[in-house]
Amino acid sequence: MGESDEQQLNSGSRWHRWEPHVHAPGTILNNQFRGNDAWDKYLEQLETVMPTISAVGITDYYSTDTYETVLEAKSEGRLPACELIFPNIEMRLNVGTIKGGFVNVHLLVSPEDPNHVKEIKRFLSLLRFDVGSNSYACTPDDLISLGRKANASLTDNRAALEEGSKQFKVDLKALMREFEASQWARDNILIAVAGAMNDGTSGIRDGADALLRQEIERFAHIMFASSAAQRDFWLGRGVASEEQLKADYNGLKPCLHGSDAHDHRKVGVPDGDRFSWIKGALEFDALRQACIDPAGRAYIGDMPVTAATPSQIIRRVYIGDAPFFQTPHLELNPGLVTIIGARGSGKTALADLIAHACDAMPEEENEKSFLYRAREFLGGAAIKLQWESETVDRRPLDCWNDEPGQYARARYLTQQFVEDLCSADGLTDGLLREMERVIFAAHGMLDRDGAATFDELLDGRVSRFREARIREEDALAKLADRIGAELEKIKAVDTLRNQLKQKGDLIKQTTEDRLKLVTKGSEERLKRLDEVNKAAETIRGYLRFYSQQEQNFLSINDEVAHQRKNRSPEELREIQTRYTATGLVDAEWTNFLLNYQGNVDDLLKVKLQQARKFAADLKGTAPAPLNDVNVSYLPTNADLARTPLALLEAEASRLTKLIGADQETQRKFSALTRKVEEENNLMTGLQTKLTDAEGARERRQKLIQGRKDGYGRVFTALLSEQQVLENLYAPLKTKLATAGATLQKLAFSIERQVDVQAWAARGERLIDMRRQGAFRGRGSLRDLAMQHLLPAWQNGDAATAQTAMGKFLDEHQDELLAHSDVPKGETAEYRSWLKDFASWIYGTDHITIQYGINYDGIDIQKLSPGTRGIVLLLLYLALDDLDDRPLIIDQPEENLDPQSIHRELVGLFLAAKQKRQVIMVTHNANLVINTDADQIIIAHCGNHSQGQMPPITYTSGGLESAEIRKQVCDILEGGEEAFRERARRLRVRLSR
Repeated sequence: MGESDEQQLNSGSRWHRWEPHVHAPGTILNNQFRGNDAWDKYLEQLETVMPTISAVGITDYYSTDTYETVLEAKSEGRLPACELIFPNIEMRLNVGTIKGGFVNVHLLVSPEDPNHVKEIKRFLSLLRFDVGSNSYACTPDDLISLGRKANASLTDNRAALEEGSKQFKVDLKALMREFEASQWARDNILIAVAGAMNDGTSGIRDGADALLRQEIERFAHIMFASSAAQRDFWLGRGVASEEQLKADYNGLKPCLHGSDAHDHRKVGVPDGDRFSWIKGALEFDALRQACIDPAGRAYIGDMPVTAATPSQIIRRVYIGDAPFFQTPHLELNPGLVTIIGARGSGKTALADLIAHACDAMPEEENEKSFLYRAREFLGGAAIKLQWESETVDRRPLDCWNDEPGQYARARYLTQQFVEDLCSADGLTDGLLREMERVIFAAHGMLDRDGAATFDELLDGRVSRFREARIREEDALAKLADRIGAELEKIKAVDTLRNQLKQKGDLIKQTTEDRLKLVTKGSEERLKRLDEVNKAAETIRGYLRFYSQQEQNFLSINDEVAHQRKNRSPEELREIQTRYTATGLVDAEWTNFLLNYQGNVDDLLKVKLQQARKFAADLKGTAPAPLNDVNVSYLPTNADLARTPLALLEAEASRLTKLIGADQETQRKFSALTRKVEEENNLMTGLQTKLTDAEGARERRQKLIQGRKDGYGRVFTALLSEQQVLENLYAPLKTKLATAGATLQKLAFSIERQVDVQAWAARGERLIDMRRQGAFRGRGSLRDLAMQHLLPAWQNGDAATAQTAMGKFLDEHQDELLAHSDVPKGETAEYRSWLKDFASWIYGTDHITIQYGINYDGIDIQKLSPGTRGIVLLLLYLALDDLDDRPLIIDQPEENLDPQSIHRELVGLFLAAKQKRQVIMVTHNANLVINTDADQIIIAHCGNHSQGQMPPITYTSGGLESAEIRKQVCDILEGGEEAFRERARRLRVRLSR
């Protein structure tokens, strides 16, 4: 037997067109059906009018004659597509309208009772119309008599019947009394009242009759009205709330609209294509269900409302080559499908199979799943889904995931998945992802900046702040190194001063030693020698400067070349990689290639030439030796400060020879002179270092202030990221604020998560906790941070965090440094330690910005697993506007008390099925009955034979089916109570 030949299960409540108000040829009043073929034309019109009529209420005044004629035609094969035909008895109340008419009331009669025609006639006979001393019953004979009473000239029974029907007015009180007194009437009749102005309750305008109008509308189950304003009113969406309607009018009411045809042209063609649609099986109970749930089961429009996107609706399920599945073909409803049954009956098995065909099973095998437990019996078996869009998906059942990486066509919330999320501590990654998805969905397309996911949107808005944070933290690390260098200079001041004093003493002693070698009469030469040496030392200083300047210019030249060849191109490549979304082409990107603002090449060339020229001029050229040692290389009045070094050194050498008496004395004198020159040179270097070191304290303070400011900028970047998240959350926050009571309990918060323990642990690795002091022992650093830094880290702004850290360091930095596990004498290692120390102290890796969840004012970490389940379902059912795929849920009621299920979950499922197909496995009657499930699939499991799978069968239908309602009550605990609660909640009087 092929798939198309398999018996299809009832797919539950579906939309069908109803024509609740159409007259037929021979209607008692205003009959405009003409011709001998009037009935054929009438029936043909009902058969061919579009959209196809599936249920029709044959209407006549106080009579079922035309209804009986249509039933006879149906029995002869006419109206094949019209599966339900029922009588609509139209009557006029004794309540007038401002248009000169009377309010019409309709008795819509269930045809389920084989004796319904006889019973409705008996009920009508109980209604009477009094004229003077005469009383007329609502029967054909009495109506004819009433007609002749009104017009004695009428001899024809038909004409008298018409006149009697015009005259007969039903007393409202009498109708209500007889209806309440008749069990058959309450079980088989629905009261409909016209809402128009001509012949309906809108025509009752006299203020004195306001209570009368309310009484009529309170009595009615159904309103015959088609305007949008009236429909909204009766659904509690207008001036009156649902609670007001329940209090004043005995509940919400469905609005229906018919063609009210009195001629062939109007049959099945209501004004403005305002067709009536009822969701349910083609039986009268579907109309009763519409009275219970008007918003979900009744609609007026050219087409019925469509909940899910057609391409996202699973229409049929085929289970092949698995004989123990004895119902291999299932038809699914596009709305809310509930799967019920005793434990072990095959409920979750069906959910697993559907999810498997949608590639929606968890990535890792679950030992509790049906597919895992039954795998040895599934060899060769397969499941196939047919979607509403006609696409087909087929998957073998003997493997967990035969096509890894496939996009899941449904979302499956397994019982294990929900339990894991609900039992975990804190906010899990899974729950966080779901939060971010619904936050993203709350943004309109124009507000998403073209992003396809939350991560893309977030990255696009926070990347600059995250990069700023990285840059500032990198700058802080570099500042730490510079501060460490300045600290070393400060410590070196005393040493340098001592060294300078020692050098001074050494130079003085050497000078005195040299003086002892001077021969008598050479004092003037020695004086001249000192002047020449002093000038030479000055020139050497200038020469050192220009020599260093030359090397600096050469190094800068190398830097420029490196920047152009390596650094700038690489930085440009990094920028291009980070900002690919700019769409800039290569020619445009070249504008971002970092280069130097001015003509640095020419500038360096000129400066290098100048430095070399100045050095050459200062150095000079060595003069030719003089024959006479008594002749000076320099004029007596020469400006020594402007004399080249070569001439000065030649003159100094000449004078040294003259001063010494012999060669040995000259050698010693020359040696001491060089020593004085070298020590002076060293002393000049020491003085330069001392001057630099003496300025280190001021520079260090500026660097420390710069570090504090940098720490503030890090926090500014952090807070900017927090503000982005606040802005991303804003649309959802607005949505929650205006949502229903359950959703209003949910609140997302943007929180700074501070891991003090991680921060302290990193610090403890840098210090020696064995030493006496405030930081002795593990945990002491954490305790101090909790007291002094945590409040600012968690809630403070940049200035607060900056101040808190500054105060913490003022009080504890010296002691922390004293706890260094690196000896201060090991300079290189200690500087490295200081850099690590500063990187830790000023680091912010332990601070992250995350979402938090509160439900009813309680943080998610403090919620019970059951309440966490509600939060999870809120995300999937109420807030996820983006995901329109089928949602498959296995037993969402686990860990929840019945009151929470009724109070919280029912409304969520009612809203969710308006947007997507929902398939739910449940044991809870409230989640079937009070959600007005569109389809109930009942799983049955046969006897289990050794080594075989037990046979599994499924039956299906909608709540409008009495048999389905019975099985719901038999299987689900509290089923009857749930039905009673639903009736009480909706204040319906229907007994069925």
